Amino acid sequence: MSDTNVEKAAAPKIEGILETAVYVADLAAAHTFYGETLGLERMTGTSRMMTYAVGPSEVLLVFHRGDTLEDTKTAGGMIPGHHSEGPAHFAFRIATDTYGKWKRHLQANDIAILSEVSWPRGGRSLYFRDPDGNVVELATRGLWPNF
Repeated sequence: MSDTNVEKAAAPKIEGILETAVYVADLAAAHTFYGETLGLERMTGTSRMMTYAVGPSEVLLVFHRGDTLEDTKTAGGMIPGHHSEGPAHFAFRIATDTYGKWKRHLQANDIAILSEVSWPRGGRSLYFRDPDGNVVELATRGLWPNF
């Protein structure tokens, strides 16, 4: 039987995004920003990376840029090397009624708001940068058809 005659099965369902990664030059500055200013709970911290609880089953990985290029051997198996250059973008989901509170919080912490967007479905977004120039977004429900 040739591969052309094999019917492909549908992919199993993906349940969501577990991890989002960002790469930074200064882990201490990143912790001040993500852990203290944004109030995320740090779960682990090493000289290579920090991890933060973002929500139920959601984790922000903050990697020290350049320290993840090579594969990493662990007792449980090998983690393939990875890396990113330049500013990344990701969004945190926030409750609609906290939008103004977040805006005031960012301003009170001298974090420049780059942009505010009102989306056609009713969602709103605040955009700003972390200390490494990554673009962070806080978004309310109504941004996407599934959120």
